[in-house]
Amino acid sequence: MLAIRNLNKRYGRFQAVSDLNLDISEGEIFGFVGPNGAGKTTTMKIICGLLRATSGEITLDGTDIIQNSKSIKEKIGYMPDFFGVYDDLKVSEYLEFYASIYNIKGQERKRITDDLLELVDLNSKREAYVDSLSRGMKQRLCLARSLVHNPRLLVLDEPASGMDPRARFEMKEILKNLKGMGKTIIISSHILSELAELCTSIGIIDQGRMVISGSNAEIMQQVYNKKVVKLKVTARLDDAVLILKEYPFVDKLVIGENTIQAGFKGGDGEMSRVLSGLISRGIPVVSFAQMDGNLEDVFMKVTRGEEEQWA
Repeated sequence: MLAIRNLNKRYGRFQAVSDLNLDISEGEIFGFVGPNGAGKTTTMKIICGLLRATSGEITLDGTDIIQNSKSIKEKIGYMPDFFGVYDDLKVSEYLEFYASIYNIKGQERKRITDDLLELVDLNSKREAYVDSLSRGMKQRLCLARSLVHNPRLLVLDEPASGMDPRARFEMKEILKNLKGMGKTIIISSHILSELAELCTSIGIIDQGRMVISGSNAEIMQQVYNKKVVKLKVTARLDDAVLILKEYPFVDKLVIGENTIQAGFKGGDGEMSRVLSGLISRGIPVVSFAQMDGNLEDVFMKVTRGEEEQWA
């Protein structure tokens, strides 16, 4: 759906984005991770046609965004990290105002406003003034604002910034619902554990370069050159350990109470062989699954002066 090729953005001598390449498929939630000043917001603004790239190509459904930024904006909804609200408007008036910008009129405007207030759980606040809302509610309202024209691609820059845990949970549930509705979402965040749970793929950017990208499992494989498999048994833990040690593609066992974590260098076929081997020898296996890994550890590893091997 979205393809970025050799994207560059330079401000004088400062290279904000450098030869960035990325592919995002339809229906994905893509997590954009990076330190402050890494180039996330700059890239997002270029995608949305709010900044002009120095060079490179971005296509959405095969259409060049850079050359057709005005027409392509109808397909994109953007929620910036800092946004303005009109405090003298009521919540419903705020959404109706933005719907009017897209030439949505009459009953259609009211229907869209009603649907969006229900989606972001602000129906009970429709007659409240915007300045009376909590920060979390304002964030959800601005998400609704980005949806008034029913875009296919949502670009959300730190949508959970400053939210308390409950508000972050509510935002996460809304994003899951949007994915279920077929939206493609790009989201940046510093809350890496929530990105790992929410996103179908993740990209880590540092100093303007895409250091590594892929699904959580693919990133773990690239960084650590192996998967991590966790297995739980109800008994015969020691026997399970001895059996695992027989396989050359299993190493670095971490033994807990009725659990074993193992480094695993094989593919799905080898995983199936190990599980079958354990069960055929009478090991009472309760669960056997690949672990997602720790995105925080990966982030620190690839942005701590070790990124050259991933560039």
